[in-house]
Amino acid sequence: MAFIEEGEVAYTMINGKKVPVVKCETEVVIRNTRTNQEYNSDKEAEDDIANTSTPTIREEITRSLKIKVAAMPPLGAGSE
Repeated sequence: MAFIEEGEVAYTMINGKKVPVVKCETEVVIRNTRTNQEYNSDKEAEDDIANTSTPTIREEITRSLKIKVAAMPPLGAGSE
């Protein structure tokens, strides 16, 4: 049960120049190491930890990421 955090390209000004800031698409797997249960979101894992009827503790939760690197937008000839 992985979920995807979408990527995006935004721009910021650095030293008067418009610079691309790339956020890559990420596949996220959140899993309980004791039970092997996978969660559909961070909230679902937090709810399991908070649920007093389950023995789940924060130290049993792992978060694995697979990052898909986005192509950089073309840079102009004057880029540094």
